Amino acid sequence: MIAALAINTSLVAIVVVIHYEMLRLLSVLIPRLRIKHRLRVLIGVFGTICAHIIEICLFGLAFYLMVRDGGFGDLTGSFDGSLVDSISFSFTNYTTVGYGDIAPQGTLRFLAGVEAIPGLSLITWSASFMFIEMTQFCNGAYTFSVAAPSAYPLLQPAGIPGSHS
Repeated sequence: MIAALAINTSLVAIVVVIHYEMLRLLSVLIPRLRIKHRLRVLIGVFGTICAHIIEICLFGLAFYLMVRDGGFGDLTGSFDGSLVDSISFSFTNYTTVGYGDIAPQGTLRFLAGVEAIPGLSLITWSASFMFIEMTQFCNGAYTFSVAAPSAYPLLQPAGIPGSHS
């Protein structure tokens, strides 16, 4: 169990650093591009998708190696022991889809459960990053207002009462 905890902790740290570095790179690169803003948004979307795929593949590789080791449990169901099936299983965990065609047994259940937490967090982080990029796309036509009567900020057209324009 100590080895599984060390693997899980290391994987979570690695994928968070990868994601941070990708978003940092995109935040520096995108404003420097001399192209239409809509193309910069697309580059941001593809960049974040690439980061997620890399992170999912790292978790998938961990599943593959841990199954091959034999001391961490097994993946059962529609699992043939391949790296592709391990990555496929990782996609369902990371995105919290959870199809159920492949099921972890033993200590691998711990890694499967842990993977969903950074997966959800990093997908949300990407969405927040893209929200900020998209608000810049509006070129000042919209402002982010926290003075709305609701407990949540609203995206309101500029010039409407309650907006900070």
